[in-house]
Amino acid sequence: MHVPPPPQYPPHVLYRARALAVSGRRVVLGIAGPPGAGKSTLAAHIVDVLGSLAVLVPMDGFHLAQTELERLGRARRKGAPETFDAAGYAALLARLRSPVPGGTVYAPAFDRSLEEPVAGSIAVEPEVPLVVTEGNYLLHDEGPWAQVRPLLDEVWYLELDDAVRVSRLVDRHVRFGKQRAFAERWVHDSDEPNARLVARGRGRADFVITQSAQAVSG
Repeated sequence: MHVPPPPQYPPHVLYRARALAVSGRRVVLGIAGPPGAGKSTLAAHIVDVLGSLAVLVPMDGFHLAQTELERLGRARRKGAPETFDAAGYAALLARLRSPVPGGTVYAPAFDRSLEEPVAGSIAVEPEVPLVVTEGNYLLHDEGPWAQVRPLLDEVWYLELDDAVRVSRLVDRHVRFGKQRAFAERWVHDSDEPNARLVARGRGRADFVITQSAQAVSG
């Protein structure tokens, strides 16, 4: 299966991230946007370029486990706001904003091959100046999600042409084991309602990055 090369980002995106990393204090940068917009790719690129100045802590580590989703009757809505531990995510962000000398904070990650969160996967050392976190609901303002935005120093909103974004989403689901017909139904019935919800928070972002289809497709 063809996997497109990573997009090229405007230089000012990395300049802005570097300025946050050298501000002289711990900064938490959030990258929000709808499913398939490229949040994880951008976040990973920033951390890769900045090296020891940054660490990535994705929101997806706070997915509820599949067994808990099934117990709650939410498995078919996986990816919706109520399928995450939003309060737990906010509590972690609060810890990350105030590092303790000598105190490592361990954050969960999400393993796409398992489709499950994995606790204690990411070590955040107190001397790392920039924490980058990315996810759909960083700008969501309902329920426990409303706690998240005040804990982020900046939030960037990443957007992409819907046709390109949906195509990428379907391909990603197929790459991780779903049949294409199932992947297309899942995107239509689950991912896209979530995308419309995410888009409502765009106006609360500090910085909007609009990617062209040409740049993303290579």
